[in-house]
Amino acid sequence: MRTKRGLCYPNLVDVCLDQRVVFKKRRVITGERKMVCRKRPKLSPGMPGECDLFDALPDDLVVSILCKLSSTARCPSDFVNVLMTCKRLNGLAMNSLVLSKASEKTFAIRAKNWCDPAHRFLKLCADAGNVEACYTLGMIRFYCLNNRGSGASLMAKAAISSHAQALYSLAVIQFNGSGGSKNDKDLRAGVALCARAAFLGHIDALRELGHCLQDGYGVRQNIAEGRRFLVQANARELAAVLSSAPSQVTVTRSWLTWNSLSHAHPHPVPQPQNPNGQMTGMGCPLLSDFGCNVPAPEAHPASRFLAEWFALRDGTPEQGLRLCSHVGCGRPETRRHEFRRCSVCGAVNYCSRACQALDWKLRHKAECTPVDRWLDEDGEVEGEGNIIEVEEGGGGGAGEGDDDVIADS
Repeated sequence: MRTKRGLCYPNLVDVCLDQRVVFKKRRVITGERKMVCRKRPKLSPGMPGECDLFDALPDDLVVSILCKLSSTARCPSDFVNVLMTCKRLNGLAMNSLVLSKASEKTFAIRAKNWCDPAHRFLKLCADAGNVEACYTLGMIRFYCLNNRGSGASLMAKAAISSHAQALYSLAVIQFNGSGGSKNDKDLRAGVALCARAAFLGHIDALRELGHCLQDGYGVRQNIAEGRRFLVQANARELAAVLSSAPSQVTVTRSWLTWNSLSHAHPHPVPQPQNPNGQMTGMGCPLLSDFGCNVPAPEAHPASRFLAEWFALRDGTPEQGLRLCSHVGCGRPETRRHEFRRCSVCGAVNYCSRACQALDWKLRHKAECTPVDRWLDEDGEVEGEGNIIEVEEGGGGGAGEGDDDVIADS
């Protein structure tokens, strides 16, 4: 067998014979004496009298095996254990080709274990062209380490490589003007990024795009097209859950029916009925804004890292700033009143309409309690019901707050 360069692999028998016959000489100089030591070759522990065939494997074959391992790793320890095995595997595992193939779960680092070596490893993978490493490190730098420019640059690098999650995260940054002021919002850019991510199959981006079309947010209003995107997002979400773990998923009738009495919506909309008094049309959960009652999707490792990072810091990024209330998000505010707040209870806030829709069906619809007026963190009345904007700073100072209130509908 020949390598790509045209060289022949060595014969394993000849290598073993050479290792048995040849002895390495080592000269040890102690004072004026010169001693010659002969070092016997190490033999495999489980193969008495035989050589270790692993040393005879060519490097390109070992690199190919390590690429497969890194791309299928289920946790960081799967890859770290290889680095700790021997010096040769440690060197080959840090090959740029191996690092570029690493899966997203290889970078599922716990926030409490964050350190400089972990940062350097992510940087090596990002430099090797791994888009998952670019996105994960970009999110950590942008939101946790407050390095906005470098974080956005890494996410943009992943987005150029058609990474759907990076495209959606950049869209959220554009919608909110994260890292800047309220005037830094670019709604049209956010819609364009959402459309690209939705085309690549990102469900949250498709749901966000549907809400933008329904509300005319950053794009010309088209209610029919927005409804179509929302239905498509719900269908994709249900299909993803059913296909992810068919042996563990139990299909129940509650997924395919809509109970309008339990957890009633704060702003109920009359549902069309047939002559028999049964709900039709909007009674199907796929036709609602919130979809079926499916289990919560698994959060991306970067989102879990953000949630753990701020949980270790008393659940707040900085004084006066808030986290997105959707448990699978983890994004923090970069300035006061950046996220939208629920217009019914005022107790929760969201970085996007997609997070609001997901959190409503998973948790908030059982907790939302209508109130006439609610207060902000400073104890001042913040609004009643409809969408408003609040200036921060109080008194006569002009602020840059943009606490848009969104309705749970």
